[in-house]
Amino acid sequence: MKRSAFFLTLLLTGSATAQLAIVEQRFKELDKNGDGLIAGEEMQAADYLSKLDLDGNGSLTLAEAKTAIARTEKAKTAATPGKTGIAEFDKLDKNGDGLLTRDELLQKRWMRFLDGNADGQVTLAEATEAMSRLRKKGLPEESTAPVTPASEDPSLKEAPEILKGSEHGVGHLVADLVLKDNHGQEQPLSQRLEQSQGIILAFFGATCPISGKLGAELARLEKDAAEQQVQMLLVCPVAVETAEDIQAFITKHGLTSPVIHDTDGQLAQALQATTTTEVFLLDAARTLIYRGAINDQYGLGYAKDKPNKTYLRDALAAMLRHESPEITATTAPGCALDHQEKTQVVQKNVTYHNQIARIMQANCVTCHRKDAIGPFSLETYDDVIENAGMIRKQVERGAMPPWFAAEPPTGQHSLWINDTSLSAQDKQDLLTWLAGGRPLGNPSDAPKPLHFPEEWAIGTPDAIVQLPKPISIKAEGTMPYQFVTATTSFDKDQWVQGYEIMPTDRAVVHHVIVQVHPKGSDVKDRGEGTEGYWAAYVPGNSAHIWPEGFAKKLPAGSIVSFQIHYTPNGRKTEDQLRMGLVFAKEPPRYLVHTAAVAHTRLNIPAGEGHHIEVKEQTVPRDMNVMAYMAHMHVRGKAFKFEVTPPGGGTPEVLLDIPRYDFNWQLRYDYAQPRFLARGSKVKITAVFDNSESNPANPDPTKNVRWGPQTQDEMMIGYFEYYTSSGADVAVQ
Repeated sequence: MKRSAFFLTLLLTGSATAQLAIVEQRFKELDKNGDGLIAGEEMQAADYLSKLDLDGNGSLTLAEAKTAIARTEKAKTAATPGKTGIAEFDKLDKNGDGLLTRDELLQKRWMRFLDGNADGQVTLAEATEAMSRLRKKGLPEESTAPVTPASEDPSLKEAPEILKGSEHGVGHLVADLVLKDNHGQEQPLSQRLEQSQGIILAFFGATCPISGKLGAELARLEKDAAEQQVQMLLVCPVAVETAEDIQAFITKHGLTSPVIHDTDGQLAQALQATTTTEVFLLDAARTLIYRGAINDQYGLGYAKDKPNKTYLRDALAAMLRHESPEITATTAPGCALDHQEKTQVVQKNVTYHNQIARIMQANCVTCHRKDAIGPFSLETYDDVIENAGMIRKQVERGAMPPWFAAEPPTGQHSLWINDTSLSAQDKQDLLTWLAGGRPLGNPSDAPKPLHFPEEWAIGTPDAIVQLPKPISIKAEGTMPYQFVTATTSFDKDQWVQGYEIMPTDRAVVHHVIVQVHPKGSDVKDRGEGTEGYWAAYVPGNSAHIWPEGFAKKLPAGSIVSFQIHYTPNGRKTEDQLRMGLVFAKEPPRYLVHTAAVAHTRLNIPAGEGHHIEVKEQTVPRDMNVMAYMAHMHVRGKAFKFEVTPPGGGTPEVLLDIPRYDFNWQLRYDYAQPRFLARGSKVKITAVFDNSESNPANPDPTKNVRWGPQTQDEMMIGYFEYYTSSGADVAVQ
């Protein structure tokens, strides 16, 4: 977007007061622990930070940063004299008269945008005013912070961030918008979707540089989607771009799809589009399946030879399989759009067919369907009505869907890629519908049914490790943890990219902890989970696939142990669970490990309803944390992970679980890994309820200590992290 490159420089020349305000904002963003000092790991966020460190002590205060930037700006002004003092304006002003003429502008058509009084010359005031007007019509609003080369400022290298889809309209029914394309054809979405598997609404900016880089992939997607009966509509949301601009973009990239020039911004506002590179994937029932970036090949300030993540293609493939994509929403680095008004993408009048069925599909039916782990099905209207009372109770108290991490601060999105909590809008819609007349609605608004695997969610495993013989489960009472081993027959090391643990009777299996032991080891000395785990099973979380290039090691001839917690449910049965393994296609770039911080010296007083235990441990090496899991037994009430940077500072909460639930020992998987520097101190804090008010308490009259059975207690914080495959590390 060549003219926007010029407009950007005008925005970057605000007053000194405005610039310093931006400096303060940026300083707060980099000061992660809020101690008023950028130090340690925070100083590694950008190369330019060291240049602002005037006293060379390895840390940076806000006053020091302001002083350094002021000196830089003063030197810049002195080195680039001009009539206005604005370097970029004066650079174009060849004769130094404080005016820009048609000959001095790099592109002649800029004159019609900038020359407010049409006198054939542009003053700085006219240029600034023109930029303000155009921004209101949809051009990106850029920061007025001091300019720093992108190579030195990671904040300018904006890659897609994974978002929680339900908070951004994913899974909802998109309104039946009437769209008029460049061929003059005016049709509602429902009509365009006839005889189609779905539609891609691909936003682009005809002169946006990132849109230009993505043009070739748009053309490939257009062709591949058409072969799978999926349409594409190209949407230009920038009002001021001309028909010539748009046609040049279409011709350059060989695109043939219909084009919608959204000059009034109605479509962009209806979908709440954010940038000129965002794409929206809808299925044939107008359900929003995915929104966000096409892939991660290009962003603000960087480019790759090829993408590592193909978000849209992955979502398209999942949609065609009638499955939910693993990633349903991301940010889309591109030229930002500005909406003056908010218009929701969801339908206003909530019915079962247009919204409630979609909420059930997105949040409930994975477990609540025939032959799954949920106690009843929620696949149909009658199912929902039959269980309406329980649905309302569990949703109101926050027990369903199961998710126990504290909500993110207002204005921030969830850190967790597997966040299953209901969005505020979905929760309100569901509870309002349940409390009202529960209208069925129009069957034509119903979502397409989802397909679930008949057996393995990970696909056909490359290998299966099974218990040597079935375990008998009694009908009533409780059972001690079972400890069973199986010896593998692999004659060489295997790299495992994914696993799934599948009981033969899911109804009686609460959780499973899997360990891997070297060939010939004494597996009786197993540490009771204090040394980490290799794989785990909890209700609703029985499988895990790591990204391409990541894997865990399974040594040749190793012994696999299963610690299994069975919960009798009123009938005698047997279980002979299996673990399916998916092998990496090639040696991984990164090795996945699980470490444990365990507090084995527990002493929980009898009758105590809020007993706190704390354990601290120093991080022995730099690590990129991918996930956490907390483990306590039935007296567990709350759990928290914290970290303090090397050398001290303010502790930061990594994960807060204010309402721990023994029945749902969930993984909390980061959308983006979190770096913990060597020498940091991690702290786990647990709260136990050993009082009579805890209905699950086996005996509130006894002091409780560490032990493997349910009547005992445990306190373990698991950290899943990765290292380079070249690192000399032990397999956990």
